[in-house]
Order: sequence, then structure tokens, then C-alpha cells
Amino acid sequence: MIASSDADDSLRHARRVLTEEAEALRAIGDRLDGRFAEAVQALLGAEGRTIVTGMGKSGHIGRKIAATLASLGTPAFFLHPAEALHGDLGMVTEKDVLLALSYSGETDEVLAILPALRRRARSLIAMTGGVRSTLARAADIVLDVQIGQEACPMNLAPTTSTTAMIALGDALAVAVMEARGFGREDYARLHPAGSLGRRLLLRVSDLMRTGDGIAVLPETAQIRDVVLAIPRAHQSAAIVVGADGRLAGLVTGGDLRRGMERFGDDVLAHGVQEVMTRQPLTIRPDEMAVEGLRRFEEFYADILEIPVVDDDNRPVGMLMLKDLLRAGITVLPGDRGDGDAVL
Repeated sequence: MIASSDADDSLRHARRVLTEEAEALRAIGDRLDGRFAEAVQALLGAEGRTIVTGMGKSGHIGRKIAATLASLGTPAFFLHPAEALHGDLGMVTEKDVLLALSYSGETDEVLAILPALRRRARSLIAMTGGVRSTLARAADIVLDVQIGQEACPMNLAPTTSTTAMIALGDALAVAVMEARGFGREDYARLHPAGSLGRRLLLRVSDLMRTGDGIAVLPETAQIRDVVLAIPRAHQSAAIVVGADGRLAGLVTGGDLRRGMERFGDDVLAHGVQEVMTRQPLTIRPDEMAVEGLRRFEEFYADILEIPVVDDDNRPVGMLMLKDLLRAGITVLPGDRGDGDAVL
């Protein structure tokens, strides 16, 4: 059990760190000038990649910045300075832009690769607190992340300085993204396994069941045919088509129950036309899968599948709610009037 005084001290230290780091970020934001815009243009103008390098804590931050740039549409990767000295410099081309991180600007491993990188890379951007350092003097563009002191009470452990680097890296990545006109669809293409990627990329045709996976019966069929066809297709409903092959109706479990209430034990001998829903909800194969989820939401209590029809109203498949959910399709906040997400 933590004593009350110890808990109070912990909260006081935490609030101090957060306040100091927030103030440092605000100060860096106030100092931003045309050099930041130059850095954005350098990344935009690169015909190659953005190569990020740094050592120690700056290296950890560099990996994150490279990953963020790449996920937002700027080809980027992290180059470890020590590995670069032993052959990885071959990854760098004259079309690439280098982003080097070192708070002091005097990190030995980073400085050791600068001569070779300057000869190979198109331009060098330095992110440093040492605005007069060796790294800064060698750079084409300097991004100033200088802070008053670290949040570490000994002013030793990189804390506020690393927060400043990661925040400025985020600002750079987002600014480049905005300048590229990189949007939600672009993001989805780079994140196909994510929720946003699935909902923006998957269409009904990607998830609908076809062939033996759907139960299709003619209008002349009897209810006994429906009872046999549905389990064979592992469905819970059957599509009914007219003589012209166009959709005539849908027989769901609810329709069968209502038929049993109406006809009793003699229900199986009746025709599907007597129980089917004649104008069921439908969807086109080229519509987005998330649109199917919206329709299921609207009629959730009544349907678990939607016939997929072509422009001539001919059935081409069946979209099932469970297949949408299995694929991870969700409706995100803002897509619905109530602002809630379907998870």
C-alpha cells in the first residue's frame, strides 16, 4: 500500500514533468520559422526516400519518425549510424534526403558518417538542440529543438529533449502529408489490415457469397425446397428469382416462422411466393462494404443477409452480416448521426 505522502509526491513529480515538457514544446512552436517550411519542401522535392538517422535515444526517436513519415505517404526508413559505417551506406542514393537527429549535434557515430552522406544524399536536415554544433554547420537545414533543461531532476536523462524531437518529427510528417494532399483513401491503401483500410478499400464484391454459397430458388418452388436449400448453402435465407432471372423476393427465417403460424403443419406444401418478402433490401457489388453494415444497422432486428444484385436486378451474391463483422468492417465515429462506432 502506497503511503498518502508518497502518492502525493508521485503526482507532484508527474505534473511537473508534464508541465515542463508542454512548456518546452510551446516554446519550440513559437520559434518555428522558415527553416521548417524549407524542410517540408526538401522532403516533398526528394525523388528518393527520407533517410532518418540517430544514435541512442535519438535513434529510437528517429525510428518512430521514419515510421510515421512512411505511414503518411513519405517513403522513409531508419539508418543506424554504426551499421552505416559497415556497409549500409549503400542504401543511400543521390535522390535521398537525410534527416539526422542529435540533440548535442556532436554525436560521434553520426558525425562519422556525415562526410559520406553529404557526398551521397541530396540534402541534409539536422534536428538538434546544438544550433552551432558540428552537425548544424554541416546541414543544409537546421530544425531547432533546443530546450532549457531536461525534465530529469539531474538534467541528465534525455526526457524533454526526446519529447521535443518526437513532437517536431510528428509536425514535420503531418505538414508534408498535408502538402501532398494525402487523404483517408491514401492512408487506407498503406494500412490495408487496419480498420480504416478495410472500411475504405473493401467492397461488397470482396465479401459477398456466391455460387454454392447462396440459396437461389425459382418462384415456382415450394417452401419445402427452401427448407432444404438454406442449410446446404449454410445460409439463413434464400433468394427467389423470376423466370427472367431477376430478383423476385427473399425468404428469411422470419418469413418461414410467419408461414408456419399461417399455414400450420401444411406449410411445406405451400409455394415460396406465399411467404417471401417481395421487395427485400438489396445492395450492389461495387458498393463499399461499410455501406452494407450501415444497412444492416438500420434493419438489424429483421435481417442478417442482403441480396447482392447487378444493374438489371439479377442476384449475383449474398452479403451476410457475420462476414462483414469477421472482416473487421466498422462504422467509425462521425459516420452515423449519433457519433458512435460499431466495434
